[in-house]
Amino acid sequence: MAPLRISPFGERAVLVEVSGLDEARHLYSLLRHARETPAAASSATPWRDIVDLVPAARSVLVVAASASGATRLHTALVAGVASLAAPPPTSAEAAPPVTIPVHYDGPDLAEVATHTGLTPAEVVAAHTGMPWQVAFGGFAPGFAYLVGGDPRLQVPRHPQPRTTVPAGSVALAGEFSGIYPRSSPGGWQLIGRTDVVLWDPDRTPPAALQPGQHVRFTVAEPSISPTSPAATPTGPAPHRDPHPPHQPHRALTVLTPGPLTTVQDEGRPGLAAVGVGPSGAADRTAYRLANRLVGNMPGSAALEVTLGGLAVRAAGALTVCLTGAAGPATIDGREVDFATPLHLRDGQELRLGMPSRGVRSYLAVRGGLALPATLGSRSTDRLAGLGPASVAAGDILPVGGEVGGPVHVDHAPPMAHSQPSRAEARDEVLIDVLPGPQLGWFVCGGDRLDRLHRLGRLDDRLWVVSGEADRVGVRLTAAAGRDGGALARHTEWAGAEVPSFGMVRGAVQVPPSGMPVILGADHPVTGGYPVIAVATEAGSDRLAQCRPGDHVRLRLRQA
Repeated sequence: MAPLRISPFGERAVLVEVSGLDEARHLYSLLRHARETPAAASSATPWRDIVDLVPAARSVLVVAASASGATRLHTALVAGVASLAAPPPTSAEAAPPVTIPVHYDGPDLAEVATHTGLTPAEVVAAHTGMPWQVAFGGFAPGFAYLVGGDPRLQVPRHPQPRTTVPAGSVALAGEFSGIYPRSSPGGWQLIGRTDVVLWDPDRTPPAALQPGQHVRFTVAEPSISPTSPAATPTGPAPHRDPHPPHQPHRALTVLTPGPLTTVQDEGRPGLAAVGVGPSGAADRTAYRLANRLVGNMPGSAALEVTLGGLAVRAAGALTVCLTGAAGPATIDGREVDFATPLHLRDGQELRLGMPSRGVRSYLAVRGGLALPATLGSRSTDRLAGLGPASVAAGDILPVGGEVGGPVHVDHAPPMAHSQPSRAEARDEVLIDVLPGPQLGWFVCGGDRLDRLHRLGRLDDRLWVVSGEADRVGVRLTAAAGRDGGALARHTEWAGAEVPSFGMVRGAVQVPPSGMPVILGADHPVTGGYPVIAVATEAGSDRLAQCRPGDHVRLRLRQA
């Protein structure tokens, strides 16, 4: 197997593009096996650096824990993967097929029949007549792309996606079939529905369908209902209250949560193959500094406060620290500083006002927030619906006792490195980006990276952060009358489409509007728009502090 292209994808990932789905599945199996074998623990092999693999239709995204790890993986992948041992069948591949009963009453069943030249009954017979196999996950937790069915069922997506697709919907698109594990937007053709629970974070494994697994669809008996023993209600597991019923000895009681306050840590990497993104703190620099200054273990859970407004009361004596977007902060009415440890006595109240600049502030407490973990993390992922619910008034957040060292007394300067970095004499946020895999598709990218001095380069454009900015991503619009408008493609790439491929935080996608969208902490695992560039780790942190209306310039760096 000879990959078509191997290229860096941001600072911590490598994108390997291959000729087709079979090659992508084979490469994913090889790399997964190489990572999981005992030899991978040796410092001599680069495969130990893999923290996540994102298989897709014609590519595999290989994610490393660090930039140096990504460099080692890139070198090894360029050298070739032919020497890797063939993987044995996985337990999912060797297991008997999973049977999925379906009520074939979907709103697009007649349309699929028209597309295929079949009758609705023949569509059902074709869908149930051949086994399918899970090729890869993505799009949403528990969503599986199924292949190998009747080739007559290849139908296009809807030109305009539905804003809401009910959970349990069974659908077709292209060569794939799939089942929506939860209610979400979607553009696939809906032919039926199932009551089988496909995703439950409290189950091991949480996804009912694993890569390599075989699936058989059957016609559901009319007697099957969500209350019968043969079926379980579809959709995400009910959210359990993460807060203990009794007041813990040390805790923060939330008096007011502000516009949005969530619990965040380093996230949950390693689950992309089943559709779960890493999530984690939006501004990792500020989050990590807050934990360091109170002596916490790396990865301790803290609060991410959007646009201030948080008020909490201490239960027991606590040491806390504020970082990130700085604004007025008080303890019992007394003003306090950011980026320095603060001591709260039992019953004292800490209040945050709206920051003067930036968006997100971080509140770390020594010992970390001791909420239950979901899939190994306490991060709230708002896209996937995982982790604790957003903080609400009356919540009691218990504080843990595990620390990593003493409280740091070195006073850090105000969070200038975490706030948006503005160009000299200009009110602009500079976001450093690296070349993306489709940079050459666009006029601003030039034909060669060594010709970036040409007019129309990416650096020459000024953007404005739109109102569509959250933890999932930030949409940019062209600054009025300044430095050009929408990004335009070269003529040869005008109608080209990109098969969905793995995404990373900071990927700068360009939809047909030509207005870029930069993915954030809660980004989807895969995407189907071309990626012109990828923000650096520091650039992504700066972007997380940008408000709607801020001016942004993407500063392209050589890889």
